[in-house]
Amino acid sequence: MNSQHTRRTALASILAAAALALTACGGSPTPSQSGGDTSLSDVKSKGEIVFATEGTYRPFSFHADGAGKLTGFDVEIAEAVAGRIGVKAAFQETQFDGVFAGLDSKRFDAIANQISINEERKAKYDFSTPYTISTGVIVTKEDNNSITGFESLNGKTTAQSLTSNFYKMAVEAGANVEAVEGWAQSATLVQQGRVDATVNDKLTYLDYAKSTPDSGLKIAAETTEKTESAFVFRKGSTELVAAVDKALADLTADGTLAGISEKYFGADVTK
Repeated sequence: MNSQHTRRTALASILAAAALALTACGGSPTPSQSGGDTSLSDVKSKGEIVFATEGTYRPFSFHADGAGKLTGFDVEIAEAVAGRIGVKAAFQETQFDGVFAGLDSKRFDAIANQISINEERKAKYDFSTPYTISTGVIVTKEDNNSITGFESLNGKTTAQSLTSNFYKMAVEAGANVEAVEGWAQSATLVQQGRVDATVNDKLTYLDYAKSTPDSGLKIAAETTEKTESAFVFRKGSTELVAAVDKALADLTADGTLAGISEKYFGADVTK
């Protein structure tokens, strides 16, 4: 046995003896010494919970009139949650492709930006209970009765952004797809009768329908599969997630979440 190995063995024995002595005296490591969860105490000690959000994602996170106060569906829910926890909500506006890296590097405590829950993200991050539930919908002209489900899209023409999951859904249903840049162009093509339909997120349609009540469009069908969005936290933020979940439950019970949802969508999309 070499001397280096002997020193390591002796050191290990000393450390083990010290640990036993500490246990015998009834002592235990503090949370900070043991690497315990301080997520909630950290937030309470600084008096604020810092959320990352885009600030350019209407109606979820945007500036009123382009340059006014940061507002939106996610922003108001984050503010209500912070209030229930007993702290203020602060926001760091961050481009979407940087939000997870910023969370990893502890630039903020959580993300409030319509982040959908999936297995890949759940493996890396903690999520609150969902505060938004949505589906995919087929939107047509109000007088179009030929489309009643996704099977009806076979041979029809839809307007889709080629980078979205809804493009894949339309193609898989047998639709011929006309490429567009986004929702506004899709809606216009449907209204003009240049395409039969567009497949998109229900929240996008509800937001549009609320601001454009005479659009002449309708939801012809929707998916049974739902998308759930929630606040995102670093792994191990158990206490903070529990506090946020309790706040969301209270805000659901007293109608606050439903009220915020009605304000932005004309419907309750929180359940």
